[in-house]
Amino acid sequence: MVFMGDRSTLLKTGRFARGHVHPAEKLVDEVFAAAAEQYKDTIESAQTSETVESAQTVENAQPVKNAENAESAATAETAEIIETADGVENAERAETEASADGAETEARHRRAADAGDTASMSVLGALLLRRGDLAGAEPYLRGATADGDRAAANNLGVLLHQRGYPDEAAGWWRTAAVAGSAAAAHALGRHFRERGDEPAAEYWLRQSAEQGHALGAYALADLLEHRSDVGAERWLRAAAEQGHREAAYRLARLLERNATDAAHEVFDRPGLGPRTGAEPVPARRTAEGDGPVAGPDHARGGEAEQWYRQAAARGHRRAALHLGAILEQRGELKEAGRWYLMSAKAGEARAACALGFLLRDAGDRESAAVWWLRAAQDGDGNAANALGALHAARGEQQTAERWYRAAMDAGDVNGAYNLGLLCAAQDRTAQAEQWYRRAAYAGHREAANALAVLLLQAGDPAGAEPWFSKAAEAGSVDAAFNLGILYAGRDEDRTALLWYERAAAAGHTEAALQVGMALLHHGEEQEAERHLRCAAGGGSAEAAFRLAGLLDARQPPPGPPALGEPLPEKTECEEWYERAAEQGHRRAQVRVGMLAASRGDVESAGHWYRAAAESGSRNGAFNLGLLLAREGSEREAALWWTRAAADGHGRAALRLALLAARRGELAEGQRWCARAVELGPAEVAERAARLREALHQELTA
Repeated sequence: MVFMGDRSTLLKTGRFARGHVHPAEKLVDEVFAAAAEQYKDTIESAQTSETVESAQTVENAQPVKNAENAESAATAETAEIIETADGVENAERAETEASADGAETEARHRRAADAGDTASMSVLGALLLRRGDLAGAEPYLRGATADGDRAAANNLGVLLHQRGYPDEAAGWWRTAAVAGSAAAAHALGRHFRERGDEPAAEYWLRQSAEQGHALGAYALADLLEHRSDVGAERWLRAAAEQGHREAAYRLARLLERNATDAAHEVFDRPGLGPRTGAEPVPARRTAEGDGPVAGPDHARGGEAEQWYRQAAARGHRRAALHLGAILEQRGELKEAGRWYLMSAKAGEARAACALGFLLRDAGDRESAAVWWLRAAQDGDGNAANALGALHAARGEQQTAERWYRAAMDAGDVNGAYNLGLLCAAQDRTAQAEQWYRRAAYAGHREAANALAVLLLQAGDPAGAEPWFSKAAEAGSVDAAFNLGILYAGRDEDRTALLWYERAAAAGHTEAALQVGMALLHHGEEQEAERHLRCAAGGGSAEAAFRLAGLLDARQPPPGPPALGEPLPEKTECEEWYERAAEQGHRRAQVRVGMLAASRGDVESAGHWYRAAAESGSRNGAFNLGLLLAREGSEREAALWWTRAAADGHGRAALRLALLAARRGELAEGQRWCARAVELGPAEVAERAARLREALHQELTA
């Protein structure tokens, strides 16, 4: 192929030999590498758009973090590549070492070059080129090139490219590359890629990479990755091992993508009620959508962290961001904050935003606001949302709205959703619906769910259903649960159960409870127990109570302890009853009191009966009355029985009737007997009727 050149023909001339003709040629090659790095930076920024990544900040219940905002990484990648100037810096150091005497050394090279010394012409031309003196460098470089100096041919190509003669530059790069210059092969490969000639670009970049040139290996990997070629990882690794920070960063990204699955938000909030303005959209604090999340291949995930660390240590701000996210997820917050700070100071807005959340979690809201402000001013919608939530929590609604609008203007759809929440909290229903619709049409699933809730509350179930469906199909667990409620309200139990099961499978606590109750109703106790355990473990008091009842039904009732025997240990069912009772479940409190009383633990029984009674439980009030009466506190017992009877407890009314009869208050006794007959149950009504008849006879005697 013509673009490859004829290496053997050029080598036979002896003019462009592989061997170094002067000890300073190593410096010349390094200086050229610096100039070629500048050339790489210039053209690579145009190529970066070919390798666009989708970046996303993700999910837990952290307020206003952007879980659904996908950004193009092209701009950030380009900025990172332009920022990278390791080759230039290395060339400067090499130049300083080779020219310890500074101006005197340059003058010596100039005298030798003017006298016709090829090596000095090459070195002097490289120094002048590095300084930007193109006019001064060109004659020396052309002179050295004419004498067969390979490095001078490299540098002459760089000079011509900077002057706007890319074709002539490519000719000299080909000459130097055929003579064995890895840097020239890299520059030539980039030249062909810029012109869309990928076969030629791959050939020359491969020549450069196989000679151990870090820039060539990186450029070849970039080309192969653009084509989804698996060979990209090998060359990224080769470049990274030579200290190329962008290669280390991209290798880490590649390893991470191969080692992890996408993160998924899990919502476990119950109910149909929409969220309030104090609960903006949740998200995770990962660096991007495919950011550091524990995956199946822990070895490769750990290797990715090592490469992030190497790139970050060399000043790569996005690598520092990812490394901070990994460390934060692992709980190493102090070190995570250090890397976030480094990245934020280098201009990475997402790192400033993440640092703000670390500071907020540590209780330093003022410092958090400073970093959020910095990130928001740099266009980070996540940070603008965080500022909005901060001001909303302070009651500064107008300022909060301004920041939510700023987030929306930055392309963050959560801004519209949070505006909807803010308006809903202020009972501005029409505006809330407007913002929910805007976010929902943009694909925000929780906004679609909130819009459906709003429509349902307005009496439009037909309008709500498609939005619930859209949100549920997009992965909203709340919407799936709400669809279950919607269908259950229409007595479409089978369809409702399907949506409950879907929400339960995603970890929705109340959905798991509904599935467990449905299975209990159908006699499937084993499956019911599994779902009830999930719901109870998720914090549902009702699930804990029903699970305890299921376990309780399987064991024989405990008898009273024998005299002198220690109290028996609590069973698992009692532990679940207690968990529900501690969450304020009144029926569980009564049941825990009964179990304690059966064990002879009167103090605990009284505590739980009283807690239930004070919460409005008529059974708790009745049992507390029994306990107090046995202890001789009939007056207080009567107060609790009166409360229970007023709430419809027949046995409490009968107890009050008996108490009145013993006191000789026959008319009062008759009144409570009549109430007991009215309330029942049958056994109580029968006893109350007999007592009422006896009291009547006593009164008429």
